[in-house]
Amino acid sequence: MADPSSYRPRPGEIPDSPGVYRFRDEHRRVIYVGKAKSLRQRLANYFQDLANLHPRTRTMVTTAASVEWTVVSTEVEALQLEYSWIKEYDPRFNVKYRDDKSYPYLAVTMNEEFPRVQVMRGQKKKGVRYFGPYGHAWAIRDTVDLLLRVFPVRTCSAGVFKNATRTGRPCLLGYIGKCSAPCVGRITPDDHWDLADEFCDFMAGRTGTYLRRLERQMAEAAEDMEYERAARLRDDIGALKKAMEKSAVVLADATDADLIAVAEDELEAAVQIFHVRGGRVRGQRGWVTDKVEEITTGALVEHALQQLYGEESGDAVPKEVLVPALPDPVEPVQQWLTERRGSGVSLRIPQRGDKKALMETVQRNAQQALVLHKTKRASDLTTRSRALEEIAEALDLDSAPLRIECYDISHLQGDDVVASMVVFEDGLARKSEYRRFQIKGFEGQDDVRSMHEVITRRFRRYLAEKEKTGEWADGEGLTDGDRQTDGADGASGAGTADDTAALTDGPALKDDDGRPKRFAYPPQLVVVDGGQPQVAAAQRALDELGIDDIAVCGLAKRLEEVWLPREDDPVVLPRTSEGLYLLQRVRDEAHRFAITYQRAKRAKRFRSSPLDDVPGLGETRKQALIKHFGSVKKLRSATIDQICEVPGIGRKTAETVAVALARATPAAPAVNTATGEIMDEDDGAPETTADAPGEPVTAGTPDERRGQER
Repeated sequence: MADPSSYRPRPGEIPDSPGVYRFRDEHRRVIYVGKAKSLRQRLANYFQDLANLHPRTRTMVTTAASVEWTVVSTEVEALQLEYSWIKEYDPRFNVKYRDDKSYPYLAVTMNEEFPRVQVMRGQKKKGVRYFGPYGHAWAIRDTVDLLLRVFPVRTCSAGVFKNATRTGRPCLLGYIGKCSAPCVGRITPDDHWDLADEFCDFMAGRTGTYLRRLERQMAEAAEDMEYERAARLRDDIGALKKAMEKSAVVLADATDADLIAVAEDELEAAVQIFHVRGGRVRGQRGWVTDKVEEITTGALVEHALQQLYGEESGDAVPKEVLVPALPDPVEPVQQWLTERRGSGVSLRIPQRGDKKALMETVQRNAQQALVLHKTKRASDLTTRSRALEEIAEALDLDSAPLRIECYDISHLQGDDVVASMVVFEDGLARKSEYRRFQIKGFEGQDDVRSMHEVITRRFRRYLAEKEKTGEWADGEGLTDGDRQTDGADGASGAGTADDTAALTDGPALKDDDGRPKRFAYPPQLVVVDGGQPQVAAAQRALDELGIDDIAVCGLAKRLEEVWLPREDDPVVLPRTSEGLYLLQRVRDEAHRFAITYQRAKRAKRFRSSPLDDVPGLGETRKQALIKHFGSVKKLRSATIDQICEVPGIGRKTAETVAVALARATPAAPAVNTATGEIMDEDDGAPETTADAPGEPVTAGTPDERRGQER
């Protein structure tokens, strides 16, 4: 625990200007980011008598080891920079709203030649119009099913669309009138785009004009005695009205607004948001956060606004935002929202009428969400605490292992040998900390040797980071030999992509100073997937590096026994033990992560082509070459002048391609084992889809193949 006076800036050092400040701990991790109208006055509040500070603020300043700041011109700039740094550093003491699920949106891909209506989750994409979020995906599908009768926009995937174009036959929706079938040319691209635009207008709340137009067309058709057309228009109007009934009118003046309500207690806060468009509730979402700092309701609202609109612009930011309390000061936040929207935004507290009544409804939803969350969390916290205590007791640890790392090796008959590292903190998976490794030290199948290599590389990196941050005195730490070996296997410095980024389950990990996702944090417990030999290899790796403060154990699959280093007999936890259940979850997650990476590597190897080794040849030009010649075999026999005929391929590139293909040794011909037929070489990769990557054909029955894959 640090004394704040040890890093308090000297008088006069802190400027009396707007800015953003960062507190860092002893490992140089950013643990808190804040903004201030006056940095001098704001930071002075942290360096007073600890007895006068809020308990959470006291914990933060005693955890910190330094403070730094950046001066900006205005409070709006400070707000923007604070949001950027919170997203970048993920500080542990800042308010972080946790979404308990990924809310689905109704999305229209207006960036495509033939826009598609679909359900989308996750990161928003440029050129796509979003409506929602909705509480359930089925609610979107019900609405779309009703609207397709009037707006027969494409809903099929790219694969289905291409197949229908190739065969000249539309899908079922095209036959029953719920798709305009652009795949077979029944509608032009411009007309289909206009149809999708009308669909978006209707979903955006501009319903009255369209309904009146349909009613006028129905009356004209009846006057002209086109009764069948009039009947179809009548049914269309009924379908639209039924879709509109699914979201009742809550604001009679057809307002576009977001309503934000906050329910809080001493420890946590729940936020609920209702998205109202055209006077109707078009979506709802909610978050829960721990109050790890002393914070007012207005500050919670400010953080919620940053979370909601930090990545949005244009119409995604409504004209009116209704809140239970205003941030202090409110002007910078309102100006920031106006800049995000591009026009004026009203940020206010509703005082009377329909808006106040609706805000009370949103407030009740927030209160119920907080109660439900606390009920669930009380059970989860109790269970996780008991599991960690049982593990500590069974393994004779000094304290509960708050950070657990688990390692697993995966391969297929000794090929594509990889390893995984998963991290659990406080009994919960921390996917942003996952790592994966390629085994580089040797060829073939040897799980024990592989485990030794992985543990060595991971903790050599830890020692390098520890020395880099100056956590020990000069003369301690790595030897020159260690440094040389460490650099050779790709685990020092920035490392390799395989060692430093979990590309499957988490975002790309950065190694710059202050970011939280690094190899620099040691676990209290290392778990390996395996028995006595794997545990011995892991312990030997730690011993060779001089690390003696990290416990090691292994979990064997056969009898779920827990093995400890230098012990001849395993530790047997009761089958009903929460500690055993947690270890099993950690082990199973490591196995899943390892085998996912191994399969991806294997699929990539089987999809490889001689063109992959051509320097400077990107994916687009590779595909252009294959499309032009039809196969690598035909490309190999082409002249340089013929290769130059491909759009985007210059003479120098053509010469490079020809030389690379001439040097490449053609693979042995593939044989159809059922017919004995020698198959022609195509583009060097079996046809695959994004959902079903190509798998190699392995001898044996399906059960035998599963046994060969580890």
